[in-house]
Amino acid sequence: MTKSDLINAIAEKANCTKKDAASALEATLASISEALVKGEKVSITGFGTFEIRERGEKTCKNPRTGETMVCPPSKAPGFKAGKSLKEAVNK
Repeated sequence: MTKSDLINAIAEKANCTKKDAASALEATLASISEALVKGEKVSITGFGTFEIRERGEKTCKNPRTGETMVCPPSKAPGFKAGKSLKEAVNK
């Protein structure tokens, strides 16, 4: 499902225009992104939790040259599905 497919589905289920659905989706995604940037966890009951995961420093290889180098620690967004979502997917 693409973003435009999701907007169409929201518009149909919420009985609103595609423009309103697009605005709602953009606002939701922006709010989640802003919270993650601040280091906050975003929990949506019945759906799941978005959070930032810390990745430690590691040794890696440059695929082009084969040279070993150290990759610095980084942060990555993560998602953990909630119980209701897991059950719905596994039906």
